[in-house]
Amino acid sequence: MATQNGKKIYLSSPHMSDEGYEMQFIKEAFDTNWIAPLGKNVDEFEREFAAKIGAKAAAALSSGTAAIHMALKAAGVGEGDIVFCSSLTFSATANPIIYQNAIPVFIDSDYETWNMSPKALEEAFEKYTPKAVIVVHLYGLSADMDKIVENCKKYNVPLIEDAAESLGTYYKGKHTGTFGDYGVFSFNGNKIITTSGGGMLVSDNEERIAKVRFWASQSRDPARHYQHSELGFNYRMSNIVAGIGRGQLKVLDQRVEKKKYICEFYKRELEQLDGVQFMPINEWNEPNYWLSCITLSGKVRPSDIMNELEAENIESRPVWKPMHMQPFFKRYDYVGSDVSEKLFENGVCLPSDTKMMDEDLERVVEIIKGLWRYKCKLTLNPMCNHTPGSQPSADYIENILRG
Repeated sequence: MATQNGKKIYLSSPHMSDEGYEMQFIKEAFDTNWIAPLGKNVDEFEREFAAKIGAKAAAALSSGTAAIHMALKAAGVGEGDIVFCSSLTFSATANPIIYQNAIPVFIDSDYETWNMSPKALEEAFEKYTPKAVIVVHLYGLSADMDKIVENCKKYNVPLIEDAAESLGTYYKGKHTGTFGDYGVFSFNGNKIITTSGGGMLVSDNEERIAKVRFWASQSRDPARHYQHSELGFNYRMSNIVAGIGRGQLKVLDQRVEKKKYICEFYKRELEQLDGVQFMPINEWNEPNYWLSCITLSGKVRPSDIMNELEAENIESRPVWKPMHMQPFFKRYDYVGSDVSEKLFENGVCLPSDTKMMDEDLERVVEIIKGLWRYKCKLTLNPMCNHTPGSQPSADYIENILRG
């Protein structure tokens, strides 16, 4: 069905501020020769970030993965310990569990949030005694935190929030990443704000964050010579990268607003199509709409959409393949049913780049609508509601597509 390749439309690419905030902070670092390691930008980025989300302390690190690793270490997770982890996520959530020689147990999602099922979590607690729980806020959608926090407090288990995709998301008026003992954020190139690469660990436990900064700086003891009494890691963020982050933080609210606009555009144009359902937005959840995602239950399948968009030079993506289905992790236990599997099988992440203009969004939705026209003509899809044996008119199909 694709006819030609147009301008590249990205799933979610870096978007620097129009005001040039990032370059101002980078220039200051160059002018003062504080390139690396650390420096004023790192200190200020930590302070400004913590203030923005309402945490007491933050440690700027080299990646979100490093932040999860340090959170696990700070929570006391070690060899042989069990860690509950959302199954529907990217592997960076689960990999640090293995770094600590611990044992992941994967927890299913629910359809109400697409995130960790509180019911499955309770079932897991009845079966295991974990050292920590990692809950993910997928695609900027908040998990049902009241129930999850209640479960963790009931069993006195530290809670780590993987908020890598949810910076700017609120649960009942409070930032995600601030409900648990530790919150993790990512500034990878595709995130809602970026530092090219980098992450942040936040907590209200200032002593633990200070310890993380120590570990992440090769655990160098305060001595004239190089002395190390603990295992260290090279995980600290550079002063240049932190300068980008400071500039990006100034436009976070703008990025959330544009992401929401993109999602609402798609909903207005596509939610009437047969079999299309958008990711759940609960009344207690104010998401950052990092990616606009849909699930399909009709004749059109995720691969149809992704292939058609790809042929037109447009990026899209399947929903994450659950960890318990991954070759490396499939030997570990999984608690739940098949919700995360169904979301993976039926889900599509639509292009959600904040630099997209209305004409780009119109191009995407026209390609997707074209699939429904095509499938309707070939299979007499019930959405057409026409007399069997006859073909509906183009005008009739367009009216259906427009709702």
